[in-house]
Amino acid sequence: MASTQPITDPGPLAPYKAPPDRKLSEEEFLAWCDEDVKAEWVDGQVIVMSPANAQHVNLTAFLISLIRIWVEDRDLGAVLGPELMTRLSPRSRRVPDLMFVAKDRLHNLRHAHLEGPPDLAIEIVSPDSVVRDWRDKYLDYQSAGLREYWVIDPANQRIEAYRLVDGAYQEIVPDHGHVDSCVLAGFYLRDEWLWRAELPKVRDTLKEIESASDRPK
Repeated sequence: MASTQPITDPGPLAPYKAPPDRKLSEEEFLAWCDEDVKAEWVDGQVIVMSPANAQHVNLTAFLISLIRIWVEDRDLGAVLGPELMTRLSPRSRRVPDLMFVAKDRLHNLRHAHLEGPPDLAIEIVSPDSVVRDWRDKYLDYQSAGLREYWVIDPANQRIEAYRLVDGAYQEIVPDHGHVDSCVLAGFYLRDEWLWRAELPKVRDTLKEIESASDRPK
């Protein structure tokens, strides 16, 4: 049975690696960036992310477990975490906290990155990523053709989700306290699940979602 245990101590943090003081080509960035560094590359600029706090780690783990089981049970594709980059274009490599790749696009997975955008990306806002997640990545994902983008902001207890319509994002309006995915039919998130000191059990949450999706419309 899958479960997500609270992480009170994320353990030793990897040494901070300062970004280069100049722009890098894509080849230079890949040579510079190692597996211990979480960094993105946009128009030659290297963006190094700060180490995540315990809340961010817990929330990411919860969402990956929840959505991965939903996807695997329905044979929809693959759910990947922040260890993998997505190469949105020849000028942009991003690292979502979570991404879903539909089954018919799994051929785009490479050894160390996804070629092109995923079908769904989720970003969890941290203090150093407010502008990046709400504005920069929004525009980058929209331009790349990402079908659905979710932003989860624990500090402000706020969720916003967007779906791509004719090349532009439209907000997915919450319905009765939950936000429904368009890419993952039947799947939704409730705000109240995500702001608890102790996150709900993954299996209990799945049962609630599945029960709601089985009800007559």
